Amino acid sequence: MIVGATEDGIRAFGEETVTRLVRPELLRGAAEDELTEEARAALATACANVLTISAAELHDALAAIYDGILVDDDLDPGVLTAIRALAHWHSYLEQNRRGELYELAIRSIEDVDHEVSADLDDFLATPEMAAEYERIRRLLGPGTEQ
Repeated sequence: MIVGATEDGIRAFGEETVTRLVRPELLRGAAEDELTEEARAALATACANVLTISAAELHDALAAIYDGILVDDDLDPGVLTAIRALAHWHSYLEQNRRGELYELAIRSIEDVDHEVSADLDDFLATPEMAAEYERIRRLLGPGTEQ
């Protein structure tokens, strides 16, 4: 769907998906010992301004976030989701690579799966997962007008 989507469709999908993946409630689980104060501030600012921040500003924010990670591998899942989403969005903004939006779609499915634990035998059985899949199809489907 990413490959066949129109430019308008791909942009709308990216904006809606990255906004969903950096929502404030994902950042609430961050422990103070996971990120420095500067990194928490950069993360909060980048998330709050994700649709208006430039690629250069997002690059700087991501550098501050990465420099301020205080744990080796136990970052809060919501914080990790937001950081990954920002990194993919940054690459998309900077290089216009559709593959980064494919990665955002995967992160979005993983986020829903984290919330509802979808059954691998029937991945779309939960209403939440079915709704997310339909959102993706709606935004990226052929001939979709925004």
